[in-house]
Amino acid sequence: MSALLTFLLPAIVPALTDGIRGLVAKVTGSAGQRPANIAERVQLMQAETARLQALATLDAPVGSPSQWVVDMRASYRYIAIAVIWALAGLAVFTHQDNALTLILLDMCGASLSFIIGERFYLKITGK
Repeated sequence: MSALLTFLLPAIVPALTDGIRGLVAKVTGSAGQRPANIAERVQLMQAETARLQALATLDAPVGSPSQWVVDMRASYRYIAIAVIWALAGLAVFTHQDNALTLILLDMCGASLSFIIGERFYLKITGK
């Protein structure tokens, strides 16, 4: 049961907290941080665009790296997740009952949340 919660909880918690926030906002009549008019919405969108541009500038490589470097930068998270899943599978199927197996299973749950959690959350909220 604990392993199942490790996989499901990271994917469900963001949707639950957003739902609770929505219920509180509905009961209290609070709009929260939503823009009150079109001008505020435009300012918010401009601020978000400027923030994303700043992040892209920080993440941009200096010079022109070779294609394999660009490909590695794009895929290192998924490679790390594949390694974690392989190690966890090896630990589970060799019946290792130790803390390392539990840590690897927790890491599998977190990585599963990374892979499908955000997409699942955005699908639920309709954003």
